[in-house]
Amino acid sequence: MATLPFSLVLLVFCCTVTICCGYPFIRLLHHYGVGKKVRIDGPRSHEQKMGTPTMGGVLISVCVLIATGVATLTVHQATGRSILLPLFVLVTCATIGGIDDLLSLVGGSSAGLSVRVKLGALTLVGLVSALALWLPGGLELDVVYLPLRGPQGENLGIWFLPLAILAVVGTANAVNLTDGLDSLAATSAAWSFFAYGIIAFLQGQAFLVSLCFTVVGALLGFLWFNAHPALVFMGDTGSLALGATLAVVALMTGHVVLLPLIGVVFVAEALSVILQVGYYKLTGGRRLFRMAPLHHHFELLGWSETHVTQRFWLISMVAAIAGVALALI
Repeated sequence: MATLPFSLVLLVFCCTVTICCGYPFIRLLHHYGVGKKVRIDGPRSHEQKMGTPTMGGVLISVCVLIATGVATLTVHQATGRSILLPLFVLVTCATIGGIDDLLSLVGGSSAGLSVRVKLGALTLVGLVSALALWLPGGLELDVVYLPLRGPQGENLGIWFLPLAILAVVGTANAVNLTDGLDSLAATSAAWSFFAYGIIAFLQGQAFLVSLCFTVVGALLGFLWFNAHPALVFMGDTGSLALGATLAVVALMTGHVVLLPLIGVVFVAEALSVILQVGYYKLTGGRRLFRMAPLHHHFELLGWSETHVTQRFWLISMVAAIAGVALALI
């Protein structure tokens, strides 16, 4: 079967499986009391979300694994180690996020994993990913394509390692920061994976096209339950896994330079936190934004949650299209 039609079928299949599995999964979360704590220093309108089931990232990851298994057994039998790396990152980061979510449930005494532990774990995942991509005998992918420079890529050599680690850790944290409004992270991630799926298709990386489209399908199915007012949140289980996997996909296509554009909403959210903290320290307590991450700033300006999400969604869509266009130049 041709790559694109098969991948689109996988997208629909994964979306359908996610929706069908979503209802019993949410009932299971309710049964075991897997409810999310809400930041006490966040907008007051978010207090009503206290106790909403979290760890929806488990649903996303499992459905992606099922669809990828179907694809590997039927069409992409020869993908081998290429498909194992993004799947390893997806499962490992989902596990890290899952531990953090379980430690920070409503009624628990813990606020989750410390920043140092979480950052250390993500850095280790980034290092393993970088080595798997770069080392001889591995995937041997150290090429980075620059926009407007044509099809000739740049071989970074040893410098590929810090770039890859930064991409994995940075994107995982950026998606995590974006996951603060109903459907915001899921819609933004869906457009990003769709863009890289198209880029992979143009490169002839059939297995990567299928992987990206299965993630899109799982996210669309998840949005059935995550649309405002959300019945379930993806939690760190989903956001860390999606962010790190997106970075690995970008590295495998060689178009990691386009990641800040294709994931512009994630970049804006992360930068808002960095700028807020830096400005606060430099000015002795003054704030650059009313609240960070950026989506809370717009909420406090009077935008409704739906307005913020839909406008950020539009930005994600335009940025994804622009990223694909630059990949063609």
